[in-house]
Amino acid sequence: MKKMTTFVCVAAITASLLAGCGGKQTETTAAAESTAASTEAAVSTETAAESAEGTDADKEAADKVAALIDAIYVQERNDSTDEQCKEAKAAWDALTDAQKAMVEGENADPDYFGRDTGDASKDDPRNQDDIGENELLVVSFGTSFNDSRVKDIKGIEDALQEANPDWSVRRAFTAQIIINHVEARDGECIDNMDQALERAVANGVKNLVIQPTHLMHGAEYDELTEAVQKYEDKFESVKISEPLLGEVGDDATVVNDDKKAVAEAITSEAVKTAGYDSLDAAKEDGTAFVFMGHGTSHTAKISYSQMQSQMKDLGYENVFIGTVEGEPEDTACEAVIEAVKTAGYKKVVLRPLMVVAGDHANNDMAGDDDDSWKSQFTASGNFDSVDCQIAGLGEIPAVQEIYKAHTAAVIE
Repeated sequence: MKKMTTFVCVAAITASLLAGCGGKQTETTAAAESTAASTEAAVSTETAAESAEGTDADKEAADKVAALIDAIYVQERNDSTDEQCKEAKAAWDALTDAQKAMVEGENADPDYFGRDTGDASKDDPRNQDDIGENELLVVSFGTSFNDSRVKDIKGIEDALQEANPDWSVRRAFTAQIIINHVEARDGECIDNMDQALERAVANGVKNLVIQPTHLMHGAEYDELTEAVQKYEDKFESVKISEPLLGEVGDDATVVNDDKKAVAEAITSEAVKTAGYDSLDAAKEDGTAFVFMGHGTSHTAKISYSQMQSQMKDLGYENVFIGTVEGEPEDTACEAVIEAVKTAGYKKVVLRPLMVVAGDHANNDMAGDDDDSWKSQFTASGNFDSVDCQIAGLGEIPAVQEIYKAHTAAVIE
């Protein structure tokens, strides 16, 4: 208001001078214009200063939230984890939309709380007590993508519960980072391995069967078995079932019934989703299917090569196996692009070779960034079309049947 008053006063004085001193009109006008310009410049400077102050305050608020997110983006749970999760979400909710867009930390970004991944209320964390004597603990790496958690992980758990009505199905995740993410964002509390095993002991469980949803005997499976060993003397019996692909063979040519069943199930689902009557029909149309796994430096990485061998044994010439990590080397994106190109296929369908369709499927495979598989296949200029099917293995009924068979084998 003070700035506006100053400008009006200058204008009034100028008008008065013009009316009474006709001979000095040009000189007076120049003085008035100079005064007005000075006033506007002062207003502009003050506005810029206020804007800068606002930006600094916004950045400070955003950085605080980023630090709170980074504090819970950890693989170890502690006594303060629950409160830290609440604090981070409350601080996020207090931000303006502009401030939320500025959140950036070592692991923090606006998607941590801001991305819509579906309705968490449709999930069941399966952390109830009153377990009974027989517990079937389903252990997954986990995902913060709500829709995938419901379709894939809960889908497997529901199928196992239906097949084993005399057993109480419970859940554990091995990724504390994901557990914290879901708890902070959605208020859903999922047990880690220690919490789940402590719950079983406290509930007087006698017979414990553990069904991993992991793909192979990799690092996650090894960590699971180590965690269980500490509790073995707490139960009358403890049994760990096979992961999805079963035992790891000695070399890339070794396959087994599990790998055969998985290869048939995932290929059939991909072909149907793509709208083809058969894999041969897709081949005749020049379409190749590429299944993208995670990849690992663990010795179990040979399982990916074995899956490619299995596809070849089944006569699935237009099906290729790749991995995000590029381990084994022949599963790297550029290697798979070259293999598909050399085979002469002009259309590509990408689909995850992962139990869940989470961050890797949505970003590493189907994302718009230059380094996503979709972008790299497109940028190669070798293909007429590149399509993505974002769906985890866990929602495929035939894959659920494999898990059911693994569980039945140890229960029997």
